[in-house]
Amino acid sequence: MSRNAKINALLLFVVAALAVLPLALGLGDHKEEPFTGADSEAETAITEIRPDYEPWFSPLYEPPSGEIESALFALQAALGAGVLAYYFGLHRGRRQGELRALAQRDTTTSTTARTSRSSEKTGNTENAARSHPSESASEASAPERT
Repeated sequence: MSRNAKINALLLFVVAALAVLPLALGLGDHKEEPFTGADSEAETAITEIRPDYEPWFSPLYEPPSGEIESALFALQAALGAGVLAYYFGLHRGRRQGELRALAQRDTTTSTTARTSRSSEKTGNTENAARSHPSESASEASAPERT
């Protein structure tokens, strides 16, 4: 098993444990709604401490039921995950493209260097100048300055 496979298996195990342990250990059994969100937990704590507290703002949209609220939250999470996945995929693709371009340029440069060395040995400098892809035709045909 490769190192990456071991790390992936360990991460999968940790995620599964985080999902199953709260249910298996009975966390939240003493509450009426054991797995409510942090907003409702905070609201309950604030009203217990100061019953006369007035919120500064009210929600822009109040969903008609808890199921719709959960669905909107899941949609928001999915859209956020999609945006992040797109960004990381785009970034990785660009980096891989740059690496391929550099590797191809290095290969072309080393091939051109070998061609120009073999041309210099035979005395054919005109052929060596033309074989380099980064030089234009006008540069290749221009006479050398001494």
